[in-house]
Amino acid sequence: MGRTRTTKVNENKMLGRRFAVAPMMDWTDRHCRVFHRHLSRRALLYTEMLTTGAVIHGDRDRLLGFDALEHPVALQLGGSDPRQLAEAARIGQDFGYDEINLNVGCPSDRVKDGRFGACLMAEPQLVAACVEAMKRAVAVPVTVKCRIGIDDQDPEPALDALARAVIASGCDALIVHARKAWLNGLSPKENRDLPPLDYDRVYRLKRAMPDVPVIVNGGIGGIDEARAHLSHVDGVMLGRAAYQEPWRLLAVDADIFGEAAPHATMQDVLEAMMPYIEEQLARGTRLHAITRHFVGAFHAVPGARAFRRHLAEQGTKPGADTGVLRDAIARVATCAPAEAAA
Repeated sequence: MGRTRTTKVNENKMLGRRFAVAPMMDWTDRHCRVFHRHLSRRALLYTEMLTTGAVIHGDRDRLLGFDALEHPVALQLGGSDPRQLAEAARIGQDFGYDEINLNVGCPSDRVKDGRFGACLMAEPQLVAACVEAMKRAVAVPVTVKCRIGIDDQDPEPALDALARAVIASGCDALIVHARKAWLNGLSPKENRDLPPLDYDRVYRLKRAMPDVPVIVNGGIGGIDEARAHLSHVDGVMLGRAAYQEPWRLLAVDADIFGEAAPHATMQDVLEAMMPYIEEQLARGTRLHAITRHFVGAFHAVPGARAFRRHLAEQGTKPGADTGVLRDAIARVATCAPAEAAA
């Protein structure tokens, strides 16, 4: 099994959905996911959304390759053509992804123009056909990530219509961002914050479909909030909080799964990352491509600003290596994030 590509489905990992890190464009690349895996053994990780065209016609090793230690990891696809989605799903399965997820929630102009993402909330039967085609093509779970509605849709019938259609087509789980997406009038950035959150709508969906795994996403700020949601739904997906404040993920295994964290402190995590970083540097990856994901690693820890400054000033230079990262870590006090925040 290659270091950057897995050639068959990982059959030995239990695919838990109790906690996941959201797919985030330009953020959750392979380096980010390796970092997050060192923070939690149990979190389900997701790729950035990849369009069917990119998967089918693009550089697959570059786009789809991942480190075996990332498991369990899901591939998120964007598209609306059932045949193309089936082909892209097969390719993802062949690369070893543990789940294939269909994006029915991204609100950007590009996805609307391409007829994928949140605009598909208006076409539940098309989404169902896509899911059915993907299910026929692969043996791994196929899931859907959606919003509660778009624009002037009433979230009650809109979400129910989509959910019932895709579940009837074999969808294995629904991940629901508890906001509407306003495709007319709001920018993608505004769509992440301005539409009001409606977690109760997601809870009602779960009560209406008790046998369907329902995962809530959107505006969840930390692990305590995640635990509160788990009283109502099957799983929680953390997005920006996981990326901007990754130290929070150190608590996931203990607080969500009742297991020991893989590392005691963020310093330990970054030290454990060193062999991976050295391997990537040897392949021509620039240090900053990896360390850009570490910016929020330390919270309320003396020296955190000096850590960030050193990486920003030195980590972007040609030839920067792990010595730069070690020098940055040396500027941070030795304590766990929880201790510093107390």
